[in-house]
Amino acid sequence: MKRKHWRLVFLGGGLGALGLAAGLVLTALDDTLVFFHDPSTLKERQFSPEQRLRVGGLVEESSVVRADDGLTVRFTITDLAHTVPVTYRGILPDLFREGQGVVAEGYLKGGTFEADEVLAKHDENYMPREVADALRKSGNWKGEGTE
Repeated sequence: MKRKHWRLVFLGGGLGALGLAAGLVLTALDDTLVFFHDPSTLKERQFSPEQRLRVGGLVEESSVVRADDGLTVRFTITDLAHTVPVTYRGILPDLFREGQGVVAEGYLKGGTFEADEVLAKHDENYMPREVADALRKSGNWKGEGTE
């Protein structure tokens, strides 16, 4: 083979190896990525019970119910269009309260979101960008900025 052909073979092999590496990285990331969804999206789409999700919105007024064990809490997250019931076992953040923005991470099982982590907003001006965007999209946003 001529030198020009060897160059093309090496270039093709290098591009093939790069494509294979990119494919392996994307496959590995697919198992660890957690996407944000609002309650409306959870109602529209089907999710596997093994798929890890983040759901965000506002804690619905009068929806927080604490169990007798002191750790289990049930509440509802809303985007003011749809709601999703959430069950969480653990200690909630100090700033968690009704009417405030939260993001819960966990699994959707049988219509109930089983959270293993709950994040509450840290001051009166902060709301996660995804939550604010979802509220703007539904026409229920009353704030100015997202941060």
